[in-house]
Amino acid sequence: MDVNAAVAALAAIAGVCTGVIAMLAFRWSERDQTRPTRTSLHTDAVLPPGVDTVLSVLRSSAVVLDESDSVVKASSAAYALGLVRGGKLAVEPMLNMARDTRRDGEIRQVELDLARRGTGRGEALAVSARVAPLGSRLVLLLVEDLTEARRIEAVRRDFVANVSHELKTPTGALSLLSEAVMDASDDPEAVTRFAGRMQIEATRLTNLVQELIDLSRVQNDDPLEDSEPVSVDELVAEAIDRSRHTASTKQITMVSGGAADLHVWGSRGQLAAALGNLVENAVNYSPARTRVGIAARHIAAPGGDLIEIAVTDQGIGISERDRERIFERFYRVDPARSRATGGTGLGLAIVKHVAASHGGEVTVWSTEGQGSTFTLRLPEAGSVRDRRPASSPTPDLMTEPLPAPEVLP
Repeated sequence: MDVNAAVAALAAIAGVCTGVIAMLAFRWSERDQTRPTRTSLHTDAVLPPGVDTVLSVLRSSAVVLDESDSVVKASSAAYALGLVRGGKLAVEPMLNMARDTRRDGEIRQVELDLARRGTGRGEALAVSARVAPLGSRLVLLLVEDLTEARRIEAVRRDFVANVSHELKTPTGALSLLSEAVMDASDDPEAVTRFAGRMQIEATRLTNLVQELIDLSRVQNDDPLEDSEPVSVDELVAEAIDRSRHTASTKQITMVSGGAADLHVWGSRGQLAAALGNLVENAVNYSPARTRVGIAARHIAAPGGDLIEIAVTDQGIGISERDRERIFERFYRVDPARSRATGGTGLGLAIVKHVAASHGGEVTVWSTEGQGSTFTLRLPEAGSVRDRRPASSPTPDLMTEPLPAPEVLP
């Protein structure tokens, strides 16, 4: 009996000890879970009050480094630019700037060109980095992306250079021709010939200045301010009338076809200029005794019905390489032909801008030696569309034959 009692007592004591140890382990586990981690101390306790909130509303990419160069705080934009990787600042020049600023407390700023991540094309990312001390132990790095600003500046610089070159050509020619007229004052035939050349150059200069004005106007004007339903038939008739004299001189037949009584929504002046440029280009780049066609149709689209106006010529065509650039300002497929026709290289740029500002687009199909088709797609005027009978047929521009040619005088 004494042995059994002793065994029972020992078992009871062992159970009590096991329970106490289990309770202590549970308490220690809870204490570890509620204890602040090293990371939370860095992000919450180390940052001065209010800094986290300020960094979250900055447009620049922000990175905060501690005394060991570890990232305490970084904005999502900093990760997107590839500035921070694995908790470290990945750009060595910026890291060196941060170390220098931590050592002497001076604010530093520098512009850098960084390799763009993931493109594989060696494209540079232009940034401006500014480093400043933040308290006694931290360093703040602010990085601004300058890539788009530099691109816009390059476009502006190229535009000014191109304009200067284009203006210099006719003005230089006028200067030389005027000297030739003075030298040939006793030769009426030469004076007449030089005066004719002066008229050509003066016309080219006038056209260039006018297209620069038109381009500036369509960029600055909001087409929605004076938008109205515009008749496509009237736009086509106006575009044909604009190129009537040139077409007649080259014996080019202009025909119009497709659906009638269509209306688009937008600025009448801008739309007339865009379609007029397309028709004028078609006439200028078409050989003599060919045909230029203008046709319109209604097409259904998920975002709203569109009006499609196609201008087709039988001209020299456009190569695939040039097709990607023809809507750039001052770009010419054939500079020699452009000089002969008086082209400025701004007409298609104006068309593209007008189409985009009206919520539409302009596309081109072309085959060298066979001709080109420029297609302008614009939103249909809703009020007019709702009044059109549902049973009215809409001819297909690609399959519907054009009507009999209207031979211009």
